Amino acid sequence: MKILILRFSSIGDIVLTTPVVRAVKQQVPGAVVHFCTKPGYRSIIEPNPYVDKAHYLTGSLKELVAELKAEKFDFVVDLHHNLRTSLLKAQLGVKSASFDKLNWRKWLLVQFKINTMPRVHIVDRYLAAAAQLGVKNDGKGLDYFIPPADEVDVATLPAGFQHGYVAFAIGAQHATKRLPVERIIELCAQLRRPVVLLGGPEDESTGHVVELAFEKQAAVSPPSMPSIPDSPYYFPKQSASNNQQATTIYNACGRYSLSQSASLVRQAQLVVSHDTGLMHIAAAFRKEIFSVWGNTVPEFGMYPYRTEFRVLEVRDLPCRPCSKIGYEKCPQGHFRCMRDIKFDLDLPQTQDGR
Repeated sequence: MKILILRFSSIGDIVLTTPVVRAVKQQVPGAVVHFCTKPGYRSIIEPNPYVDKAHYLTGSLKELVAELKAEKFDFVVDLHHNLRTSLLKAQLGVKSASFDKLNWRKWLLVQFKINTMPRVHIVDRYLAAAAQLGVKNDGKGLDYFIPPADEVDVATLPAGFQHGYVAFAIGAQHATKRLPVERIIELCAQLRRPVVLLGGPEDESTGHVVELAFEKQAAVSPPSMPSIPDSPYYFPKQSASNNQQATTIYNACGRYSLSQSASLVRQAQLVVSHDTGLMHIAAAFRKEIFSVWGNTVPEFGMYPYRTEFRVLEVRDLPCRPCSKIGYEKCPQGHFRCMRDIKFDLDLPQTQDGR
């Protein structure tokens, strides 16, 4: 049986589809599993041993339809369920099933703060879309496969980070899902151990500011904040310097590919992350996660899956959630969902007693 699974974006969402891919491959007799996405996510799909063939939306939808029609699929599992995938399914003309996006329920929660969302993780909603194939949740959680060439040897990290560190994913696609830089500094100070900052090239300048704040000279007096990114989410605030003396920072933002960053996440003692793709990659490795939430909420069903985690958020804020995705600036102008989070961390003790 030849089965096509559709999910065009994004990093976290594609990682969240991996239990479906695995279940279909392992539980459907003779299943040949194809996955269709955008070429930017090739590094997630191609190392996955449960995907027999990948297809990429590189040109027009018409070209993609022609490519997929030639495969003669028996069934399509639509885990994106938007206009584009609906058109694609209609033109393929084979049996299909789509996951329920619950858009009306999300709209009620965003617009009126009426929570009718089921207490069901999105992974289980994805799996429900494949129920017609007879698959069930195998309880094995998420997958992320790192090619051997992308494994990062911790011996290549700065000396102070080779014997254990916290991975902190400081990026996110939307500004309202990211802590302001001075709050990142405050949170890092409370970690009191080596911290590797992870993110893309767009996060490098923020990481640089955090790294400067924790240099030895800045540990004696309140750190200066040079090269602050041009952002409405920077609110200068002094941090206590005595806590910073125990924290060291390595700004790895923009230095590693996605799979290399995943390798650093896998080898971390624990992970701090915004609501973003690296959070779900950390869950795939069963890492303990401190999950930071701003304008979005875990009730949407995309919290860390089948791993130990703690949510850092401002509950009962009247304006939250203000979006199911995010904005480039706080609609209310105060950004309290990130500025008012209390960082009450009960950190696990490391092997060296820290």
